Amino acid sequence: MTSVEELKLRVRELENELIKCKQKRCTAMCAEEPADNNHPHHRPRIDKMSAEVVDSNPYSRLMALKRMGIVEDYEKIRTFTVAVVGVGGVGSVTAEMLTRCGIGKVIQTSHYYINISFYHSFQPNASDGQCPSVQHALTINPDVQFETHNYNITTMDNFAHFMDRISHGALQDGKAVDLVLSCVDNFEARMAINTACNELSQIWMESGVSENAVSGHIQLIIPGETACFACAPPLVVAANIDEKTLKREGVCAASLPTTMGVVAGILVQNVLKYLLKFGTVSHYLGYNAMQDFFPTMAMKANPTCDDRHCRKRQDVYKKKEAERPKKVVEQAVEEVVVHEENDWGIELVSEQTDQELQAASGPVPDLPEGITVAYTIPDKVKGETVEETEQSLEELMAQMRTM
Repeated sequence: MTSVEELKLRVRELENELIKCKQKRCTAMCAEEPADNNHPHHRPRIDKMSAEVVDSNPYSRLMALKRMGIVEDYEKIRTFTVAVVGVGGVGSVTAEMLTRCGIGKVIQTSHYYINISFYHSFQPNASDGQCPSVQHALTINPDVQFETHNYNITTMDNFAHFMDRISHGALQDGKAVDLVLSCVDNFEARMAINTACNELSQIWMESGVSENAVSGHIQLIIPGETACFACAPPLVVAANIDEKTLKREGVCAASLPTTMGVVAGILVQNVLKYLLKFGTVSHYLGYNAMQDFFPTMAMKANPTCDDRHCRKRQDVYKKKEAERPKKVVEQAVEEVVVHEENDWGIELVSEQTDQELQAASGPVPDLPEGITVAYTIPDKVKGETVEETEQSLEELMAQMRTM
């Protein structure tokens, strides 16, 4: 008799096949629909990105990054798969930005209905049952593939399916996604993502916005190399406090579209830098809207982390670092200038004495540490002056001639 585990595995396989069939059907429907000239984003699929500057090419400005030397090969972005968990204030904007950037595939997972929380904000008249989320995404950019899941990843069955999709849901069948983006709004879901990525050794980025909606952050997490979410957990997690007890009755968390947009923007910017290998990828970047402050830092993994998979990844990383050949830093030797002969004792000296230099310098203002002045303005020296007189200029000139 077939076991329960085998039945669950078979159900999961059928669900994945159903998702692929729905995606193919929605893609075909979008491709077969006649072009709507009144819709600025409705266009046929483009097989190859081009830098040609024409109205019909939506990739000309993106490909300009290659011509300007910022990115070596921007078209490579179409080979990447990114999993976005949570499609709220940050996740919805993140998914849209990735779509407009031309990412290869987006896997969206949310506890709430994706077609209501995200795409209905752009297409309110879409009807359920006709994959409106995918259809509208294909209207924005029909070159991007989408896969959506509406479930809570913290339950056991859904967590197993979530791990299966991020480990086998890439564009290339059977391969893991290139990056997981956490855009959830609670610690329980973050810890679930953290556990899955540590077990699978999956690189991911975490993001969040504060309860008062005036600050946020993004964080790159490389299992074993940088601190995971369990290495330095918030107090509510470290003290095993139920986060539901922290919410005040009748008070909900604030939300600002501006803060959500800024955090989503720096998150996708970090994703592009990581995938396309340009610029400096931030390990942690914060945002304080009250002071326009962007703090950055890097945190190493905690050897005593509660997550056993994190400790295991740390051991693997340390072994790789030990086997890696160390870079030899060559110290620059300063060459001493040696004169052949100086029989006449000729020396190069300043024409001004120290007293003259001091007199020609002005007072130095009090400046913060690390800031210096390029030059100073000396005080005006009062010289001999002529006493005021009521004589005209002609009379004074006549007196000078008689001297």
